[in-house]
Amino acid sequence: FQPEEETFVGAQNMVESKLFSELNIDEIYALHVTALPVGQIMVKPNEIFAYQKRIQITLSDRFSKDDAKVLYNRIRNKMLRKKDGANPWEIHRAFDATSGLNDPNTAFGDYLFMDENCVIEEVNDQLQIKANLYETDKSNLSTIPLEIEQIITRSEFKSEFISTSYIEGNPTVLNDEKLTDSAIKTINTIYGDEAVLTDYGQIPYFNDDFIYFQQKTPGVYFLLGGSNLEKGIDAMNHAPNFAVDEACMKVAVKSFSSLILERTNSK
Repeated sequence: FQPEEETFVGAQNMVESKLFSELNIDEIYALHVTALPVGQIMVKPNEIFAYQKRIQITLSDRFSKDDAKVLYNRIRNKMLRKKDGANPWEIHRAFDATSGLNDPNTAFGDYLFMDENCVIEEVNDQLQIKANLYETDKSNLSTIPLEIEQIITRSEFKSEFISTSYIEGNPTVLNDEKLTDSAIKTINTIYGDEAVLTDYGQIPYFNDDFIYFQQKTPGVYFLLGGSNLEKGIDAMNHAPNFAVDEACMKVAVKSFSSLILERTNSK
């Protein structure tokens, strides 16, 4: 339980406090309820979420907003990378019990896409296009602005181009590999081989400032299912009908108290 998690300042404020350093924390664990089936626990080493960046494309104000929309759609289509038949922007499919994140061939395993909608505004005699993009491969992030620049400079709009760059982007949850593997083995040994399911993808749109804790001490972030569609309960985060089957709390307390006990005894 943490203050200001949604604004990405809560965890940062905590790790910068005197109290956090005085605790001398060896390991740190978190779980976040989401739209998986109730009581299901899922995790993977390294990234849980896609890297989200907000990019700005700056053009001459001679460029019309209608042309800017045409250009943005062209960029969006050319930059798109996804598996055949996959639509990783369909976030509800990430939590499907059979074809979602737990599927080794999940649509959420390798992609780059940009939001369908963008913001186009005139600022200081310039026209700015702003939009979010989602990339699963960190190594690609540094080249994306250059690729967008090349798309523009090779088009009929090249004379209007000024610049492109990232203007926003939070760090992404990064699970410690050794602790993740240990946690999976521990919980599965106690509660059965499928007590913790393997996550094969990265979730777009969402993220968590738990990464600020992980930057200070090794940690693992788990997903906990809270949906029960038979009861009409859908735990899709940030959805207007968000609700949680509280039966998931019993599974979580049982599983993670056992994990903490075993980790403490191991030391």
